Amino acid sequence: MFVKRMFDLSFSLLGVFLLTPLLVLVAILIKFDSRGPVIYKQIRVGQYGKLFRIYKFRTMVVNADKKGFNITIGNDSRITKTGDFLRKYKLDELPQLFNVIRGEMSLVGPRPEVPEYIDTYGEMERRIVLSLKPGLTDYASIEFRNENELLSESQDVHNDYIEKILPIKKRFYIRYVKERSLWLDFKLITKTLLLIIK
Repeated sequence: MFVKRMFDLSFSLLGVFLLTPLLVLVAILIKFDSRGPVIYKQIRVGQYGKLFRIYKFRTMVVNADKKGFNITIGNDSRITKTGDFLRKYKLDELPQLFNVIRGEMSLVGPRPEVPEYIDTYGEMERRIVLSLKPGLTDYASIEFRNENELLSESQDVHNDYIEKILPIKKRFYIRYVKERSLWLDFKLITKTLLLIIK
């Protein structure tokens, strides 16, 4: 675990250093595009069930969480123009590098869910998935990179996510817990970056 923590800390600090100009530019674009804070914070479930605030660049209008589900679909009217661009290239996730630096997240690991979705986990699933720090990317993030589009035709987004997508994600989460290694982390990070660039 110490080696993984050093891996996470080293690469997240390097990432923040190299990406500072981009982070500043994105912040400026958000402020010019819509009213509200640059950073959006949301409660997620971390390792061993501990709650923490995840950081993202704000891609929606203020109080968007009170105007719909925790899931976004297709052409969600709550998403701003800048937010649509940020989501397409996953730039809204960059502030989570600070969650990694703070020790709340890892570069690779099961994606952190909101409490209401963790409540649907079985006892065994919860114990396995929450045994690790949540990550910026993993198998599920790569497989469901177009999740919004998959749910865009849904008539019941909330239930379809819980019944159709979340069970598959949980299998990917458990698979990562069982197979985890620094080499696997490196491969998943590389694959994620290549998909974004592509």
